[in-house]
Amino acid sequence: MKNSFLLLLCFIVFLPLSGQIREREAIDSLFADWNKTNVPGCALGIIKDDKLVYSRGYGSADLEHELEITPSSVFYIGSVSKQFVTFSILLLEEQGKLDLDDRIQKFLPDFPEYGSPLTIRHFIHHTSGVRDYLTLMYLKGRNYLDDMDPDEVYELIRRQKELNFSPGEKYLYSNSCYFMLAMIVEKASGQTLKNFAQQHIFEPLGMKSTIFYDDNTDLIKNRVFSYRPSKDADGFDNLIMRFDLVGSGGVYSNIEDLFLWDQNFYHNKLGKGGQEIIEKMHTEGLLNSGESSGYAFALNNGNYKGLKTVSHGGSLAGYRAQLMRFPEQHFSVILLANRGDANPTALSYQVADIILENEFIKAPAKKEAAKVVDVAAGSPQYSFQQLTGTYEMQPGASLELSIQNDSLHVVQTWNKAAYNIVPTAGNTFELPGKPDVQFVFSDFKNDQTQILTVIQNGKETSCKRINKTNQDDIDLDAYTGIYYSEEIDARYRFFVEDEKLNVQIANNDPITLEVYGMDQFVSGRTLVHFNRSEGIPVGFDLDAGRVKNLKFEKM
Repeated sequence: MKNSFLLLLCFIVFLPLSGQIREREAIDSLFADWNKTNVPGCALGIIKDDKLVYSRGYGSADLEHELEITPSSVFYIGSVSKQFVTFSILLLEEQGKLDLDDRIQKFLPDFPEYGSPLTIRHFIHHTSGVRDYLTLMYLKGRNYLDDMDPDEVYELIRRQKELNFSPGEKYLYSNSCYFMLAMIVEKASGQTLKNFAQQHIFEPLGMKSTIFYDDNTDLIKNRVFSYRPSKDADGFDNLIMRFDLVGSGGVYSNIEDLFLWDQNFYHNKLGKGGQEIIEKMHTEGLLNSGESSGYAFALNNGNYKGLKTVSHGGSLAGYRAQLMRFPEQHFSVILLANRGDANPTALSYQVADIILENEFIKAPAKKEAAKVVDVAAGSPQYSFQQLTGTYEMQPGASLELSIQNDSLHVVQTWNKAAYNIVPTAGNTFELPGKPDVQFVFSDFKNDQTQILTVIQNGKETSCKRINKTNQDDIDLDAYTGIYYSEEIDARYRFFVEDEKLNVQIANNDPITLEVYGMDQFVSGRTLVHFNRSEGIPVGFDLDAGRVKNLKFEKM
């Protein structure tokens, strides 16, 4: 009887949005597999014209106690937390306690200089080059689910001998920057980030269930627990985490509170009031070249089917979150999940497809796509065989193309995702049903295309063809031994098993490496490039996405 009442309530609340049962049923059908008491799921909030017009939960908040997810359920929201950090920084700027162009050492005097100025602005827009601490912890052999002492984390970041790149040269996401922005908030305000945000953001907006969680011994009322699908059997594993670092993440919140935060972007009540601070939040950082970094104040400005979007996602353990706003339509989707296989961004777009179906601007999208196709069509059309091969996006991350069932088949090496792409015109392909994702082949040499350009939501990523080395030509035993990195204080043991090179970090399970090139091996997005002296491997450089050129020496 209780469940029936809740469903009726959701139906009544939803009617002002569309006046049609069809839309409600279409939305609920997206989450039908999660709408059970024995699986984790999500909480969904839909905002339209300043009202939370639809909110409900699907699935279980706690599998052990069979507690249902509701709009009041409190989730860890991961990197969605970062926008509360940037807003705190802007409030402190309003108060005259810092400047965005202040050097980091003004507040953290013991942080390395690295020969180039590092500013708060660099940290906000991920243009600093500072290595990502979560990646460093992983490379050190530490589990992010464990308790991490803030002093230990700061010392790990601080002991890095170099940056990934010169400040302002490029964009590369770094959780280290936001971890240290939390430290700067504390230095500038005299309050912890938890207390500053509580006083200046959460309390004024009435966000009673939202907190920066900086002590894992504290209790959180209505907390949802996180899970991942079991690898060896049906069901789910419990991902219990003691993670309580703030800045890079750290916020627990719910649908009802995030609705209040969403509305403040339209009518700001915080600080001095007015929209100036809101406009700053949407301003993207600039690279040294003058080009946009593509990242604002922990907000991503985007476009979906011709409509402007502002969004940010988050994930940690089995928690997944997305807060997506269509500002010109006064429409938002909040999706908070507690299962590691959830894709809240894709689901948010699917919700938008249902509600905004008649508002999408289709003509400009077609015109933009046609422009790309025209360029590709200027070259002779190549055969599928001439397109197949491996194209590198970045070290350790490639697209492998082959022919399967008369279609061009793509495998992403970093996550093993696989899909077919279909030709549209010239040498341009797209994902079936998703014209906003295009694959353009070019630079024809040696009877093969050399460049694959992936275009998604107007952003281009150029991938260069690489030729893999045959493992039979490699002496794997030459790489065995113990290697040490002073920067992360970690030892890696390399050994050969089943004709594969393996590496063991700390007491973790060994990782099998695949041959990538001469003296190069990969696992996922991690690339190990061995260095030789007099023909013998004496060390290696490691690239792991958000950590570049980490050096190890053979012991």
